[in-house]
Amino acid sequence: MFVRNFYAALLGALMVFFTVLPGQVQAAPYAAMVMDARNGEVLHSRNADTRLHPASLTKMMTLYIAFEALRLGEITLDTEVTISANAANEPPSRLGLRAGSTIRLRYLIRAAAIRSGNDAATAIGEAISGSEAAFARRMTRTARALGMTRTTFRNANGLTEEGHLSTARDMTMLGRRLVYDYPQYYNLFSRVTADAGIATVRNTNRVVLTTYRGADGIKTGYTRAAGFNLVASAQRGEERIIATVFGGRSSAWRNQRVMELLDMGFERAPSSVALRTPSLPTYADDGGPSGQSSTPRGQRAPERSMRPMTRPANGVNADMLAAINSAVGEALDPGAEVAAAVEAALSAADIPSDRPAPRPEPQAATVPEPTPIPPPEPELVTRASSTGSRLYGVSLGPQNSHHAAERLLLRTALAELGTFDTALRRVVNVSRGYDARFAGMTEDQASQACARLSAQNISCETFGP
Repeated sequence: MFVRNFYAALLGALMVFFTVLPGQVQAAPYAAMVMDARNGEVLHSRNADTRLHPASLTKMMTLYIAFEALRLGEITLDTEVTISANAANEPPSRLGLRAGSTIRLRYLIRAAAIRSGNDAATAIGEAISGSEAAFARRMTRTARALGMTRTTFRNANGLTEEGHLSTARDMTMLGRRLVYDYPQYYNLFSRVTADAGIATVRNTNRVVLTTYRGADGIKTGYTRAAGFNLVASAQRGEERIIATVFGGRSSAWRNQRVMELLDMGFERAPSSVALRTPSLPTYADDGGPSGQSSTPRGQRAPERSMRPMTRPANGVNADMLAAINSAVGEALDPGAEVAAAVEAALSAADIPSDRPAPRPEPQAATVPEPTPIPPPEPELVTRASSTGSRLYGVSLGPQNSHHAAERLLLRTALAELGTFDTALRRVVNVSRGYDARFAGMTEDQASQACARLSAQNISCETFGP
C-alpha cells in the first residue's frame, strides 16, 4: 500500500510539473537584468548575455530608429504612409491596417509603442527604408552603434524568425537609450491609451504602469518561442531603474517578477549618483544611420555633446556680466518691466560688436556724418523668423501668470544662451494658464533643445505645425 501510494504521488507531481497551466507557455530560457539608468551600472543580472527571442521588444529598436529618422529629417510625423500588402497581412497583434490605405506616421508610432501592432511596425520600417529587409539591416547596424553586440534583427516587429535574437543586457541598454536619447518622445510609452488614427489603442503594459509607483514604460513582448518578455522603467525622485525579463511563464508572472526586480533596483541603487547620459550613436565613415553614404553631411549624430563652445570674451569681462545679471535680476522682480530692464542692462553693459572695427578712412577724405537713426523700440521677443522650416518650438509648460511665464522664458534663455539665442520667446494664453514657449526653431533645433533641458530635469515638450 505504501509503495502504491508513493508512486501515485510521484506520478501526480510529474503531471503537474509537465502540464502547461492556462495562460502559460512552456517556459523559454529565463534571463533578467536590473540597471541604474542614471549611470548604466548593472545592479543584478541572470543569463543576461544569453541570446534569446526578443519578441515585441524588437519594436523598441523600430521606434528608436523612427525617432532618429525624425531627428535627421528623413521623415516627419505627418508623413502619409501607404500601407503595403506585406504590412497589412502581418499576424496579430495588429492595428488593423488595410493594404493601399494611408495613415500618418505619428499614428503608426503610437500603435507600435502602445498596441504593439505588428502591421504598424512593419509599415514604419518600409516607410523609412523602403523595405522591411533594408530596415532590419539598419536596425542591426544601429544596435552595433549602441553597443548591443549580441543582437541581430531580421524584421521590424519581433515575430519569430531564424537569427532574430537579442539579450537581456542589450535590451536593457536600448531601454536606457530611449529614455536619454529621445526624451521628447519617451512619454509615449507611459500612455495607457492613445488615438492611433483608425482606432483608440490600449497599452499592453498598462498593468505595470497603473500599479507600480513611478512606472513610465517601456515595452512588452510575447511569442511562443520567447515566452513573456518585458523591459520596464520607473522613476522615483532622482532615481531611475530599468528592469528586463525574458522568458516569463505568463503575463501575470512576468509583471510580478519585473516589479520585484524594480524594487531590488531601488533598494540597491544609491540615492545620489552622477548622471552620465550616453552620446548619440556614431556610425562608420561608409554611411550614416541607414548605411547609405547619401545621408546629408551635418545630419549624422555628433560624437560629443551639442552644447556649443564658449565664445571668446571679446572684451566682455566679469564686471560686465555682473552688470547684466544684476539688471536681469531686477527685471525678474514682480514690480519691474522685463523688456525695459533687459534693454537697459544690455545698453549699460556696452557689449562690443562681434564685427571687426571698420578701417580708418584716408585723412584726405571728408565724409559728412550721417544723420543718426533713432533706435527701435525695445522688443523682447523678436529673435528669428518663424517662416520656412522654423515652424517648431519648445514649450516649458503653463504658468500661473503672464509675468511668471516671462520670467521662466528669460531665466531659461540666459541659462542656455547657445540653445535659444535665435528663438522667439512667446507667452500663449491657454486653458491651463500662460504657456511659456520658445518658437521660430527648426524641428532639429527644437528636439535638441528639449533634450538638453530634459537632461537637466527641466520639463519641456516640442511642438510643431
